[in-house]
Amino acid sequence: MKIFFYCLREFDELAYCRRFSRETGIGFDYSTGYPGPDSYAFAEGCEGVSVIPCDMSAPVLRRFHDLGVRYLLCRSIGYDHVDLAEAARLGMRVANVSYPPSGVAGYAVMLMLMACRNITRLLRQADMQDFTLKGKIGLDIAACTVGVIGTGQIGASVIRALSGFGCRILACDPRRNPAVEGLAEYAGLDRLLAESDIVTLHTNATAENHHLLNARTLAGMKKGAIVINTARGKLIDTQALIAALESGQVGYAALDVLENEEGLYYYDRRGDVIANREMAILRSFPNVILSPHTAFYTQSAVEHMVRYCFDNAAGFASGAGTDHEVRCPGS
Repeated sequence: MKIFFYCLREFDELAYCRRFSRETGIGFDYSTGYPGPDSYAFAEGCEGVSVIPCDMSAPVLRRFHDLGVRYLLCRSIGYDHVDLAEAARLGMRVANVSYPPSGVAGYAVMLMLMACRNITRLLRQADMQDFTLKGKIGLDIAACTVGVIGTGQIGASVIRALSGFGCRILACDPRRNPAVEGLAEYAGLDRLLAESDIVTLHTNATAENHHLLNARTLAGMKKGAIVINTARGKLIDTQALIAALESGQVGYAALDVLENEEGLYYYDRRGDVIANREMAILRSFPNVILSPHTAFYTQSAVEHMVRYCFDNAAGFASGAGTDHEVRCPGS
């Protein structure tokens, strides 16, 4: 049994790969690059392929299947980059990973606090030795209503963290989580958007919630509200968000993820012309924070991501299966 790892980071993941390979008896090889026409063949002879979010569309899956790959082992919680229907048709089994939700949750709360205190403008002007107070007044998060969209493990962790600040918390999720009972009040999306000073996203990206925040829903938010996204870039219509920031309908946006971030985040693009106008516009705004999809990035998370790749492969190979298997609905 062998796994081929794409996009392996030698500075943090490799040591864990060596450790868990020894512990499980599963071999591995790797490339630091993304899978592509020039590197698909690297996986020949491997039963499993491990990837971070990247193109796992039907043609890519067929190519790997032709090489003998039977297991797709995502080193991420999200799996919206995988064509699950094609994987099911090919008989390829797919698994994701989990890691402690506190890392992303803490990062989301950090972004809320930074946005509330106008940190972008404050630091930029301090760098220019402008130490005045004008235009830098902040909000007290304790006086805010925070709307949490998605109350799975990460959303629930955010709610628990926020409860210590004493703010009012609204939650929206078709599946209610008993863990947040007494900490948050469930509400429909429209009411949550209308009443919240801060809206934070903690849900998977699906076809149904693509551009969950769009021109219509952004217009339904409380004027000047703060938008936080540490989930998936596809949840927000970026052009609509830019328009809402320009009009003042949205007062601040703190985004760890962005539409069309592929090919940018996790690459060293110093000296390159970045062909992403929306990113350029957002970076120019004094009321926007952009971070390069790093909310997850803690030592504990990296260890869990690698560990579960080996554990999931072992479960598939032994026939025992894994709780992390993801399937196409209806398959």
